[in-house]
Amino acid sequence: MSEQYNSISNTNIYDTRQLVTMALMAALAAILSFVELPIFPMAPYLKYDPSLVPSMVTGFAYGAGPGVLVGIVAALIHGLITSNWIGAAINILVTIFFIAPAALVYKKKHTLIGGILGLILGVILAMAAAILGNATIALSAYYGGDIHALLPIILPILVPFNLMKGGLNSILTIIIYKTISNLITPAKEQVKGKQ
Repeated sequence: MSEQYNSISNTNIYDTRQLVTMALMAALAAILSFVELPIFPMAPYLKYDPSLVPSMVTGFAYGAGPGVLVGIVAALIHGLITSNWIGAAINILVTIFFIAPAALVYKKKHTLIGGILGLILGVILAMAAAILGNATIALSAYYGGDIHALLPIILPILVPFNLMKGGLNSILTIIIYKTISNLITPAKEQVKGKQ
């Protein structure tokens, strides 16, 4: 009588190393969310933090889903510690619109140019998401429910601040990802000279 063996295949999308890297990136992003710097003199209350850089590096290395997940975890941790759930909700919205498009473009065009094009798209969509978040989620808390109080600051404050923030995140992402890409990217996806 012949014995039949059922083969059991591993259905995990990510290996242990990738999961550990994603957890470390989420922890780093959460820590960086507290490094808040005023970068826009016209609105010193709006502060830049580099927390989206680890999220974008993860998105470039493992795909849009993991990158967005890292960003969402960091935003939730920040919201939990500061009790600022309105800010956390807007950060989650911005994270999705910054990370997902850039990571998807980079996945299709896995070159430096692809990364830059993805980041440009991500910056534009994240800026739109920030304005949408302010016009919906934050309207009652920060602007007394008066849309007319928000409208005058969209072009002179929200648009340039979010472009600066996205630009800084993009530059840092390119520098850091280029440096560490072969350490965190799965070997089968590494492209010499094009990471």
